Parts: sequence; structure tokens; C-alpha cells
Amino acid sequence: MAKKTLTEAFEVKPKVSSLKSDVKDYDIFADKNLLEELRIKIVQNLIEENIPDDKLLEDYINNEIDNTLVGYDLGTLERNHVFNLIQNEITGYGPITPLLLDNAITEIMVNAPNEIYVEIDGKIVKDETVSFINDKHIIRTIQRIVQPLGRTIDSANPMVDARLRDGSRLNAIIPPLSLKGPILTIRKFNKKLESIDDLLRLGTMTVNMARFLEAAVEAKLNIIISGGTGTGKTTLLNVLSGFLGNDERIVTIEDAAELKLHQSHVISLETRLTNYEGEGEVTIRDLVRNSLRMRPDRIIVGEVRGKEAFDMMQAMNTGHEGSITTLHANNPIDALNRLETMILMNEMEIPVSAVRGYIENAIDIIIQIDRLSDGKRKITSISEITGIKDGNIILKEIFSFKQTGVSSDGNAVGEFRVYKKKPIVYDKIVRKGINSIKDIFE
Repeated sequence: MAKKTLTEAFEVKPKVSSLKSDVKDYDIFADKNLLEELRIKIVQNLIEENIPDDKLLEDYINNEIDNTLVGYDLGTLERNHVFNLIQNEITGYGPITPLLLDNAITEIMVNAPNEIYVEIDGKIVKDETVSFINDKHIIRTIQRIVQPLGRTIDSANPMVDARLRDGSRLNAIIPPLSLKGPILTIRKFNKKLESIDDLLRLGTMTVNMARFLEAAVEAKLNIIISGGTGTGKTTLLNVLSGFLGNDERIVTIEDAAELKLHQSHVISLETRLTNYEGEGEVTIRDLVRNSLRMRPDRIIVGEVRGKEAFDMMQAMNTGHEGSITTLHANNPIDALNRLETMILMNEMEIPVSAVRGYIENAIDIIIQIDRLSDGKRKITSISEITGIKDGNIILKEIFSFKQTGVSSDGNAVGEFRVYKKKPIVYDKIVRKGINSIKDIFE
């Protein structure tokens, strides 16, 4: 009889089972330990055994449950729950399936079989509702997730970055690189934050800040979005892309495609890792250089973090205005320092003064987005580059958010500020025929 492995069986789409239910937890059951014991027994069989390919997947699951339930007395609802758990192992994402379906959860962090953390409303908490059986179970689940994406993870390739079909971003690392055991991190794609109105509703920025950023994008200012890990840089980049013209040729460049542009003329490029022979890698820098030959009106780079910064600045300085990118930095000054360092990584004989002049000519504004102590994201600064003085690039804030304290319920307290003096970039905006923000600086 022909056999198929569990991983191959994952690609089989089962019939809709009459046993399915919407039960998501154990709270309604009298004996939670019993259900967990049954789940572990069946999952261990699935990990170790092959699945006959002449059986419907639904029938196979039911047979496994029947064999395991010998001697147990379970009601229909409890059996339905066990069926759903096992189906998640085969056609879903194992124990973390309900976490991925929960829209309130923005990040999932698996540190050990019984050590799973989630981020909710910007705060990290331990989840006690799900668990893996052992390290092998975690690795099998990771393999289940990444194999359809054309990626692999094993002792020879113990680290993987991947993008799920819904846009969520996955990172996994296993022994020997991870000494504790397999580690899985999934940053979920936030389907709810797709427009500027969503960010206004959450208090990420003010209406005037939103109006200014819309005008800046329409006027083709070159923009850097700066922030730490998990502060919402990509989300903000996605939102700002909504202001791009539908008559423009836009080239997006990313490691893992997360941007969801709705314009009609969008070219999306994605990097490629090396193959098993260590060949075939295509980097962000390769794609930036290639994009210059594609006649783009805009170049949108998901994140610069290396030598490609030089090529990005070169593009901005040679007529490709309106480019936008993100980088990791804790404040706008740090962003400029990092940009300078990345350009110098090219090992070319360029004086630091020339690099700073290059940056000053290329970048118009820097947007700093941060996650505050209460977990909420806010744009804490929108600054413009006003020139160079005593060899240093000068930044001037246009908008800011200043935190003044923390309320009794743990929320950050502060205020948004706008500096009334007209910024230099205002003239650039007006020259493009955009007069919608004049009142902000009066």
C-alpha cells in the first residue's frame, strides 16, 4: 500500500466533518486532563506514523480517535473538540491554530512546549490555554508551516524566515543554534490597520499629523520611518502607501512581502535566500540596483539595514523622489547615525562629510514611531533635515509627542505638539501645487 508522510498529508484538504464544532477551550469539560491525555496520544501517533493515501483524511482522524478512545466514555461535544484539535495538527498550525485565528493577538512566541507567550494590546503575557507535547512536536509544526512556502528547517538549515499567506511573518530557529530548544516567533499581519483612519482611531497620531504626511507623500518627499522592533514601522509604511498616486509606477522591495498596495501599477520584488549549495542569493541591494533600471516613479524598500542604504540614497539623489523606507533606530538622530554607518559599510573611500552631505540632499523627513510603556504605538516625532552645521546634520522637529507620566491604570500620559514655524519642506510641498496644510502652521 502506498504511504504518504504526515507532512505530505498536510496538503490534503479534508471534507467538512459532521463532527466539527466551534469549541475552542476546555472550560465546558469535566475532565480536562483526560482530553489533554487523548490529544497527546493521538498527536504522538501522527508524528511517528505514516498516513495511508487511500483513506480520506477525515476517516483517518476518526479512526485514530476511535482507536485511542477505547475504554473512555466521551460525549459528542468532547469528541468534536478532540477531532478539531487533531485536524489542526494535520491541516492547520497545530496547537497555535486558535492563537493565529484570534484577532486580538498580534504576536506569538513559542519558547518551549509549555512556554508560549502572546502579545495583546502591546503587552506580552503567557498563554496557558495551549501547549506542545515536546520539542519534536514544535519542530514538526514549524516544518508543517514552512514547507508549503518553499522553505525548510532541519539540523543542516536550523533557521528560517518566512511569510505566511496572510502576510504574517514567521521566524524559527532550532538546535544546534538554539541551546534551549526550538523557538518559533510569528508576527501576525494586522488586517485591521490598513488606513490612516485606523491609526487616528488608535491615537497613533493627530489629524494634522495625518494631513501633513498625506501632503508629504503626495509631494514626493523622501521619507524614512524609524523605530524599534515591533513599533509598527511596516504598518505605518503600508498606511502611507495609500497616499501614492494610482498613475505612478511603484516598485516595492522586501525580504518578506508584507506591503499591501492597492494601486494598479505596482511591481513587488522579494529577496531570495541561498540554496542548498550556498548559491542563488538575491539581496535587497541587488533588487534596489535592479529597480533603478525598471523606470520607477517610486521605490519603496521595506527595510534598509546594510550596504543597500548607499544605493537607496543614490536613487533618492538621482531623480527617484518620493521614495520611502524603514530602518531600526530609537530616535531620529540615531536613524541618521545608522544610515551613515550603513553607507560607510560599502568600504569606499568616501569622507564622512561627503556621506552626510549625501544624506542631507537625499532625505526630507524622518518619522519616528515608538511603542510606549502601555504598549500603545505613537508617532513621537516628525522631523526635517534643515542642513549641515559644523559638519553635523541638523534636524528640526515639526510634530512630536511628549510623554509626561503614567496614569493610575497604567496608560501613558502625554501630549502631541506642533511647531508653528513653517518647515523648509513646506515650500517643497507648496511648489507641487499642494496647499491643503497651510492652516497647520499659521
